[in-house]
Amino acid sequence: MSVVVQEVTSKGDREVFIDLPFRLFPRDAFPNWVPPLRVSVRDVLAPSHPFWREASCALFLAKRAGVVVGRIAAIENRAHNRFHDDQTGFFGFFECADDQSVADALFKAAGDWLRRKGLRTMLGPMNPGTNYECGLLVEGFERRPQFMTAWNPPYYDTLCHAAGLTKAQDLLAFWFSVEGANYEPPAYLRRLVEHTQSRGRVTFRDVDMAHYDRDVDLCWEMYNDAWERNWGFVPMTREEFLHSAMDMKPLLARGFSFIASVDGTPAGFCLALPDYNETLQHHRSGRLLPFGLLRLLWHRSRWKGLRVFALGVRRSYRARGVLALFAHELMRRGRASGRSGAEASWLLEDNTMIVKPMRAMGATPTMKWRLYERALTDPADAEP
Repeated sequence: MSVVVQEVTSKGDREVFIDLPFRLFPRDAFPNWVPPLRVSVRDVLAPSHPFWREASCALFLAKRAGVVVGRIAAIENRAHNRFHDDQTGFFGFFECADDQSVADALFKAAGDWLRRKGLRTMLGPMNPGTNYECGLLVEGFERRPQFMTAWNPPYYDTLCHAAGLTKAQDLLAFWFSVEGANYEPPAYLRRLVEHTQSRGRVTFRDVDMAHYDRDVDLCWEMYNDAWERNWGFVPMTREEFLHSAMDMKPLLARGFSFIASVDGTPAGFCLALPDYNETLQHHRSGRLLPFGLLRLLWHRSRWKGLRVFALGVRRSYRARGVLALFAHELMRRGRASGRSGAEASWLLEDNTMIVKPMRAMGATPTMKWRLYERALTDPADAEP
């Protein structure tokens, strides 16, 4: 049967779009897939989300014999194109059965929509941008992913390559372990911390939940400063950053979200989440109500892993070893609270300013996600 791709135009179709991966990945066949929270997917796709003030999208469903077998979003991010002065379009929220004809039809639909917007390159997946979940897993399939990171079957990479997409950038995850009765931080890290502490007064304080808006503003300024020169970065507006921060507020790991100051001046921040996937892996509906939220809260104290999902050091302080102090502080706090370790994800593979120190500090690479690109003038994407 031929593949039919239709644009999502109704609330019902949008729910089908959100529901698709729950049907594609049954527990017995894909035990490491962890469902996203449906409420989070609805939120980021809602037209009222601050991201869409400077962006637009079209959602598509692929059907064979009336059965939905794939989905994709085509995204025009005007903020990206203005900041980078290019004509790049994006695809995101890609999910697909193991069927090349379905993938080809989805990429064509997204490419056609982007081309009509005057865009020349298609890049993704972005869900919906670099400040959110992005990339397809290409290494580490044997592991369960950390909270808010992607897991997909290996065949996704094959589908993308066969559709003419090529690697644009890889994103990495590193694991810091603090387990073991005789655990000691790596000697390199200890020496770097001692050297940094001898040169100036660096202090840490927890994010103040009683003055959360104030600290969010501070982190927003440091985030845009720290990430500005990274590949694909688009500055977050204050409204967008605050929206994400308010979503994260009840989820943050208390004692593991903190701000570093050098001689009293804020120099960087670290925001960490408990690994909610330790519970969500076994609660596969993706719904918080009526019992999902209770399960998360009930099991929260038992979770051993953390995910560092945002860490930024102002450019003017990077040479002072503040990154090493962050890693040391995380290890110290994790060890004291009985945690097993923390994952830093995701990191750009070509960001040597952070990837090289991660390896030197004893972090272990665990997973790799890939972003793909394709020229929209490619013959495979041409109009019929």
